[in-house]
Amino acid sequence: MGPGVLRRPSPNHDLRPGGEDPYLLVIHNISLPPGIFQGDAIIDFFQNRLDISANPWFENIRDMRVSAHFLIRRDGTIVQFVPTVLRAWHAGVSSFESRERCNDFSIGIELEGTDTLAYTDAQYARLSVLAAAIRARHPIRAVQGHEHIAPGRKTDPGPAFDWNRFEQQPTKQP
Repeated sequence: MGPGVLRRPSPNHDLRPGGEDPYLLVIHNISLPPGIFQGDAIIDFFQNRLDISANPWFENIRDMRVSAHFLIRRDGTIVQFVPTVLRAWHAGVSSFESRERCNDFSIGIELEGTDTLAYTDAQYARLSVLAAAIRARHPIRAVQGHEHIAPGRKTDPGPAFDWNRFEQQPTKQP
């Protein structure tokens, strides 16, 4: 996948039921606090080490235990939290093709961002490379936004995510 892949293990995962091979990629966004793209709050949050006193907004997520398989930071750095063969806790109440519990059969990729702010060139480039690497290892047959598998509950990656650009992005590292 190239340079810039950091591993920061999250305890927020478990085994996939029946050892199922994931076939869905789910694209999310996250920023902590919302709209702030600096520091390691996301990493700390996924590792259950977030200092709740660091920002008043963090009270909203005090008791949440979540993770994703990967985070792609604004500069294109990829952070891996959970191996793709394990179930990360990223999708919550969700459904794809009438099947509930998307965490059971999906891989979650978080983009550092918001629904309405354009994602960076580096993020699109790295997402393309990461998606290709995941497809080489797992039988991925669909890519959905969190908004598609949890409509009415989630809005990410939002209107700022350019699906056409993602689908047409070359998979080679620039």
